[in-house]
Amino acid sequence: MAERRRARRRSALRKYGVVLLLLAPWIVGFCAFTLGPMILSLYWSFCHYDMVNAPRWIGLANFKFMFGLGTIKGLPPGAHDPYYWLSVRNTLWIIAFGVPLRIVFGMLTAMLLTRPKRGVNAYRTLFFAPSMVPRVATALVFVYLLNPVSGPINNLIDAIPGLSAPLWFFDPAWAKPALLIMGLWGIGDAIVIYLAGLLNVPRDLYEAIAIEGANARQRFRHVTLPLITPVIFFTLIMGIIDGFQYFDQAYVAGNAASGQNAVLGQPQGSLLFYGLWLYEKAFRSFQMGYASAMAWMLFLATMACTVVLLLTSRRWVHYGGGNQ
Repeated sequence: MAERRRARRRSALRKYGVVLLLLAPWIVGFCAFTLGPMILSLYWSFCHYDMVNAPRWIGLANFKFMFGLGTIKGLPPGAHDPYYWLSVRNTLWIIAFGVPLRIVFGMLTAMLLTRPKRGVNAYRTLFFAPSMVPRVATALVFVYLLNPVSGPINNLIDAIPGLSAPLWFFDPAWAKPALLIMGLWGIGDAIVIYLAGLLNVPRDLYEAIAIEGANARQRFRHVTLPLITPVIFFTLIMGIIDGFQYFDQAYVAGNAASGQNAVLGQPQGSLLFYGLWLYEKAFRSFQMGYASAMAWMLFLATMACTVVLLLTSRRWVHYGGGNQ
């Protein structure tokens, strides 16, 4: 019996060894390129580090400067980052307006794409194709389309009597709405997800509620919407995560608005999102310690929002006909 147990143990160890050997490339890559940099940035967040001199431990000074709390050695009382909260407000704005618009337009477009009987694959391809375009290329295209002087969209608006085209990326009041328009052009990935969810709704449920005399609005309210709540939940979380990391489009559009000056967040800080300000501190000002603190605050904010959504999802997300 003892020999048999040892043989089974050796066999199990060999199996675990094979599994670890197969997972080794991923484990090494994760430790080297994800876990290691995360631990290093956590240490740097409590240091003054300019990427030239060795990191110097300063405790919570980076976080105090971020929020303007307490007294920081070498700085006047109450010293704080003047652009931190501006970047936070801009980021929350793009999440508050961009994510719901993405969900609503993605769902409505997907519902329209479930109706055609002829050429449906061509329609779906046309709506999905823009999401395959790189974000930088998309931003460059919209900078041209929305150019206040020579852009075709402004020329079309100006040709309509009584209308005056906005300055878009050159106007603080219109810069972020222009980003929303750009984002709606590339919602093909969300459309595909909603389309899969809508096509997965059982047809017999529609037939049953139709027999009860329900109209189109009631069918959507009591059948379609509850059964695609997992899809809405997924796109909501992914949209919030993407919103916290918003960078490429604002970087390109802001550079176009600032011209040769290349000032991040132009015009007048309206496009200064959290990711841009973090980039400014890390790779332009070389304040890597402070940038690491900002990165960890971004991580904590993203995790907090995700946890809240996961906890509240039990009240409104339905899986397999019931709440989970």
